[in-house]
Amino acid sequence: MTSEMLPAFIESSNVERKQSLNEDQEKSQKPRLCERFEPISKRQMKKLIKQKQWEEQRELRKQKRKEKRKRKQLERQCQLESNSDGNDRKRIRRDVVHSTLRLIIDCSFDSLMILKDIKKLHKQIQRCYAENRRALHPVQFYLTSHGGQLKKNMDENDKGWVNWKDIHIKPEHYSEFIKKEDLIYLTSDSPNVLKELDESKAYVIGGLVDHNHHKGLTYKQASNHGIDHAQLPLGNFVKMNSRKVLAINHECNVVMNLAKKCMEFVFVAVFEIILEYLETRDWQEAFFTILPQRKGAIPTDKACEGSSHDKKSARIEDGLDSDSSEEENSKNELESPHEEEKQDKENSNESTVNSVLH
Repeated sequence: MTSEMLPAFIESSNVERKQSLNEDQEKSQKPRLCERFEPISKRQMKKLIKQKQWEEQRELRKQKRKEKRKRKQLERQCQLESNSDGNDRKRIRRDVVHSTLRLIIDCSFDSLMILKDIKKLHKQIQRCYAENRRALHPVQFYLTSHGGQLKKNMDENDKGWVNWKDIHIKPEHYSEFIKKEDLIYLTSDSPNVLKELDESKAYVIGGLVDHNHHKGLTYKQASNHGIDHAQLPLGNFVKMNSRKVLAINHECNVVMNLAKKCMEFVFVAVFEIILEYLETRDWQEAFFTILPQRKGAIPTDKACEGSSHDKKSARIEDGLDSDSSEEENSKNELESPHEEEKQDKENSNESTVNSVLH
């Protein structure tokens, strides 16, 4: 082999070696790859297929959403054309008569509540705002001592609250901008019962979701600030209807517990009752429109009718019992001579048998 052919031979042998080495490496790596990847289960396979179908149908879903939006727009246009004024909402809002009564939700109990209760408070405030906007006689709605956990929760979950209308949201305490003689704190622990609403006054509702952990707190706060306090006249219009005879104090406790739940735990009910009363000027109708139909709770006038009816039925039952007893006595009297005759006959028969035997 010549010297010129040697370098070419060496290069070709090197290439062959590299190729053989690469093949060996690939062969050695193949089983390792197989060892790494485990076989896919049926459940995983189904998930992969669903994911693939979801991605494939993305455009179809977009198209369906667009069609739905167009359909809703057409429906709205048809409704607007069918209305005589063109917009029912504006026409209804013109009939609204704003009340001068001020209704305040006191949010100064922020530090006494956990985050779960703060979220419930936020939802109840949202509902009060919505009900006031929808009412025929909306009140002057105030939210005072606004800050802390409540404000943080509202900023995170309901950023639109800054654009709310017909509401006064203030970080100050209500006593700082409203005269003390104009304030009345609504609390179920108050001995004073509210007879009617004075629209020149400002009524305060405690914004506290406490699950009865802080009993009598709103009453104490009102007393400490020297503010007038009262409770809604729930006991005058709600009667606990029951077949069983209850002690008077027990029945009063049931009504008072209902009032406390209404006024402290779910303060939104108090807000709605006041709105309903401003519309109807009837406490009983306001209570039974807003309060849930609890077992045994009936209006007081129906309770009186029911008690008189029960008395009548009791009298009738007593009369029937006396009549039945008289009938039984008369039957016994009629049957008694017949029985005596039978006994005489039996005695005579026995005597004749004995005489024959003897």
